[in-house]
Amino acid sequence: MGNEEVERLRLLAAEIRLDTLAMLKHRGYGHIGGSLSIVELLAVLYGKQLKYDIQNPQWSDRDQVVLSKGHAGPALYSALAKVGFFDPELLFSLNEGGTSLPSHPDRLKTPGIDATTGSLGQGTSVGAGIAMGIKMDGQTNDVYLIVGDGELNEGQCWEAFQFIAHFKLNHCMVIIDENKKQLDGTTAEILNPFDLVAKMRAFGFTTMKVKGDNLIEIDKAITFLKGVTDRAVCLILDTVKGQGVKYFEELDANHSVKFNQEEIKRETAQAMTDLKVFIAEKKGV
Repeated sequence: MGNEEVERLRLLAAEIRLDTLAMLKHRGYGHIGGSLSIVELLAVLYGKQLKYDIQNPQWSDRDQVVLSKGHAGPALYSALAKVGFFDPELLFSLNEGGTSLPSHPDRLKTPGIDATTGSLGQGTSVGAGIAMGIKMDGQTNDVYLIVGDGELNEGQCWEAFQFIAHFKLNHCMVIIDENKKQLDGTTAEILNPFDLVAKMRAFGFTTMKVKGDNLIEIDKAITFLKGVTDRAVCLILDTVKGQGVKYFEELDANHSVKFNQEEIKRETAQAMTDLKVFIAEKKGV
């Protein structure tokens, strides 16, 4: 990527992060940690790598995103709104009665959502099924299956991975957000995942691991893996829960937070101010 494109993606990432904070602050609670840790990934996908049509969300030739870690829906909604799938004002209806933006993605409610997810593990099977259907139909669409490292506690994930690898569904890129924490502790404490790179390679995947906050590394890895034609592919992102906002990175219980505490309200407001300044500078405002 050239410098101009890198800066454009940095701006998009900042806007997605700001909108994610704003919508969760407005709602008063939500899954902040795992939403923030995939912001850079979403910026690269929706800012460069994905093939989609905001005027025709069900376009048959589109690439599809399956957010198996559905609790990170707020970040995905922010990305979809930012690229034009729906009015950004809808973000503030998150999880309200009758909203088109439920707490976890629902493909029947939200333009741009390709799979209903949230029950952890099940999205992996959905992604595998979509990819197999694409292969059977002779299409060339890509599927990006985003999975959480805590989610890998679910045996269903490994069944789906074995299926993807056996059928060499190279167009279904498994992307693991390795932020090293889950609901009630670190992944090492709760159920040690050991070496995910070694495990995925043993399962038959061409596997790469990059820093999950590095837009250039993410983009290069996705481009490389899209060029693999004879094996399943996996990208592991070395991330931090709460990524991009130091306060939430360092907060112990950062899986889901309530925004009614004074310290959290103050730190969220400061983070939003900092992001607004960064965005204004990038736009030359």
